[in-house]
Amino acid sequence: APPECPFCGEAAGRELEEHVRARHGHLLGAPGTGDGEQLYECPMCGLTCTNIQILEEHVDLHLEEHSFSEGGNIRDLELAQRLQSEEDERQRSEEEKREREEFKKLQRQYGLDNSGGFKQQFLRNMEREVDRGRMQPFEYHKRKADMMESLASGIDDGKTKTSGVIEALCRYYQNENKDVRRVWLSAGVDHFHSSLGDRGWGCGYRNFQMLLSSLLQNSFYNDCLRDTTLIPSIPKIQSMIEDAWREGFDPHGASHFNNRLHGSKAWIGACEIYSLLTSLRIKCQIIDFHKPTGPMGTHPRLFEWILHYYSTDNEGGAKVVCTSKPPIYLQHQGHSRTVVGIEEKKNKSLCLLLFDPGCSSQEMQKLLKQNSDGTGLKLLRKSVGSLKEKQYQIVAVDGVLSSEEKAARCRASQVLTSEKIP
Repeated sequence: APPECPFCGEAAGRELEEHVRARHGHLLGAPGTGDGEQLYECPMCGLTCTNIQILEEHVDLHLEEHSFSEGGNIRDLELAQRLQSEEDERQRSEEEKREREEFKKLQRQYGLDNSGGFKQQFLRNMEREVDRGRMQPFEYHKRKADMMESLASGIDDGKTKTSGVIEALCRYYQNENKDVRRVWLSAGVDHFHSSLGDRGWGCGYRNFQMLLSSLLQNSFYNDCLRDTTLIPSIPKIQSMIEDAWREGFDPHGASHFNNRLHGSKAWIGACEIYSLLTSLRIKCQIIDFHKPTGPMGTHPRLFEWILHYYSTDNEGGAKVVCTSKPPIYLQHQGHSRTVVGIEEKKNKSLCLLLFDPGCSSQEMQKLLKQNSDGTGLKLLRKSVGSLKEKQYQIVAVDGVLSSEEKAARCRASQVLTSEKIP
């Protein structure tokens, strides 16, 4: 249909504009202008224009501006996304760097950083002693020769060993009348402390040497230890653990060390001690005291278990009981020690007697004095209130294994677990 006039409704066709101006021109003027001029209002900003073409151009500008603005917003969004992506990548990179540094730190801490083992550390520390004037060159060369001979033979040089402490303790307790009601002691145990070659990481190996020193004095274990008649050096112990792994013991633990200990400063713990003893056909068990069982984070159940271990088969009335029991390997996070006995006080409280590899020979030898007043025992005594780590593990020896029992334990160690005390 032809266009109709908006004023009168007539069909005007293509002459609509002429029709409007001719018939209704007096109505085109804006109110109050009095000049009959048509005004056009911008639908986007409200600006009035006197010409339809001007209005179209004006609206076109709005549209162009809107299009430009949208494009700008898109560019701003893309820029923001790119910057955020770059920031995320930077943070990921920094996090990966921190993780690598932490991993290397842990490797160094636990001796898995390929920085050498006992031999390398021993030589470096002796060189530092010479540089600082605390060791003469002739002593350096003598100790180096002794160390190389020890490594070649696989036998510990005995330079860190203190013998006779258990016997001295027996004498002391026979005459002690103040606090101790009864005391149980392991069969003769030599003390070994860390040297220049294993300082900072060798406690597990030194505790094994202490345990082995007692087993070697007990004829009950002669058959198991016929190939180990002398205390092995730390590198030799590392090789012995690797041999146990090759037999099939504790593959999960072995993988943690990439199946290699020799030539490293790797820390070992209860699982490695268990695997090594079992490979020698020595019957033992791991007991896990995985949480405190007393007030203030203490472990009275640990003390009770150790008392039961020593007092079984020794129910006589003697005050000092020199048992045939081997010492106990005691592990907590970051350190291990050897339990060589336990005191029961007159007030029924318990106190462990511990050999610590961190204690020097000079300190241990103070315990050998005949007329000791007991002050040196502070090195050994640990009450319930002084052992407050979150978790403890012990390895306790309790017999020998047949070849069949050893094979069964090897298979069981594929999923090695410790017994947990509730």
